[in-house]
Amino acid sequence: MPCSAVTLSLATITSIIAVALLAIAFTTDNWLYVEVKRTNIQNYLSRHSDVQSQALLDSVNSKYYYFTRTKGLFRVCYPKERPPAVKTYLSPVETHCNNVNYYIPDENNETRDFTEDAWTRLHMGRSMIALFIISFLSVFAAFCTGVTGCWRRSPGNITATAILMLLACLLSAGAMGLWHGVEYYEKEKVVGEEFYQQWSNILQENSDVMYDWSFVLAWLGVFSCLGASLLFFFGSCCLFTEKDKEQLNNVQYIMPVYPQKQQYAYASYPVAAPQPYPGGPYYTQGSAYGPYNY
Repeated sequence: MPCSAVTLSLATITSIIAVALLAIAFTTDNWLYVEVKRTNIQNYLSRHSDVQSQALLDSVNSKYYYFTRTKGLFRVCYPKERPPAVKTYLSPVETHCNNVNYYIPDENNETRDFTEDAWTRLHMGRSMIALFIISFLSVFAAFCTGVTGCWRRSPGNITATAILMLLACLLSAGAMGLWHGVEYYEKEKVVGEEFYQQWSNILQENSDVMYDWSFVLAWLGVFSCLGASLLFFFGSCCLFTEKDKEQLNNVQYIMPVYPQKQQYAYASYPVAAPQPYPGGPYYTQGSAYGPYNY
């Protein structure tokens, strides 16, 4: 089997896997899992009846960040209890969720009191979504050039496909980098009461934040894009080599044809001797006997 056929088949399968992983990660809500031990918090507050504890108890029953939740790029979902004071809806997987607000557009000017760190986090979050969308467009363009290249066995089209897949890899990797930047700001900077730095001490002590399976799928998708790009580059090199071999083989079967003058030989046929008339005398040339011998 030709090298190009094997390599391009593997590259196609890897590309499909990469797109599937990125698409699943992009649309699901399991990037972070935040487990809140509500029972421990409520037991602690029940043993203290001061004003501060009463205020915290009101927050525990109303604020969404006191509930166990999963967080994705677009939604925050509550697999266990859901906050009664937050308006939620059922996601496609039948989980109660509310949307992550990127303030596009900011109709009520809710960002007027944002700090510089909060603005930085918001811009990184918006850019992250944009980079993911552009990476999907790059993969779609790679699909078009890849189908054309495989149909025509064109090394140029396959090289373009490899470049587009590499671009998709870089864009998605950049989006993942921005996601980690957003995560860092939410944990280490003062960007809102719902994030770690402004949580109460009792909430910080009774919360566990872990990466979830959507995050893992996203990074696997990035590396799959890189692998597909390398396989397409290798397939393009194989096609170049095979086309050169085909051209060399064709040259060997081409024989030079030159115009030639052909000699035409005319055959001389022997002339038969005249046959005598029946019953008549037989005369030959120069005979001394004949009717007219002068």
